[in-house]
Amino acid sequence: MPDVPDDTFAPSPAFGEGTVWADRTGRRELVGRNQRGVEIPIGHGEGRISPGELLKLALIGCAGMSADFTISRRLGDDFPMRLLAHGTSAEESNRYEEIDEEIQLDLSGLDEAGQERLRRLILQAIGVGCTVERTLVADPEIRHGIVDVPARGRVAMPEPSDATEGERA
Repeated sequence: MPDVPDDTFAPSPAFGEGTVWADRTGRRELVGRNQRGVEIPIGHGEGRISPGELLKLALIGCAGMSADFTISRRLGDDFPMRLLAHGTSAEESNRYEEIDEEIQLDLSGLDEAGQERLRRLILQAIGVGCTVERTLVADPEIRHGIVDVPARGRVAMPEPSDATEGERA
């Protein structure tokens, strides 16, 4: 798995720490990559994750990582945790109007006051430490750059599907 993009395009002068990239592999199909060699198939087909699902995973992944230390101080280093994100994009606005996060923990070792204190501390840790949530809440400016760069090949296309050009991601 590559830690830098292949030579299909000339290297981007903006490539650096924090850069991720996605290469088109077919109609509405991509493979997302990071500099540590991780690959994520993106799309709507079997074995792929949609961009909206990636957004929700980023949100709960960040929440879990932000709260991990706080939780481990109260429940021990070996605590089990599951995070879920619920929500679908609204048809009319083509955006997520709301996403509900759920953090599942075994709190049976804490009394009621301890459970409530931990809940407050978890929310505080996420509010301070979760870059993804802080970014989404702040309504970030996103700039799109379209760069003309000669490519060294074409993408082998699978059989046509019923997907239309204007479909949502």
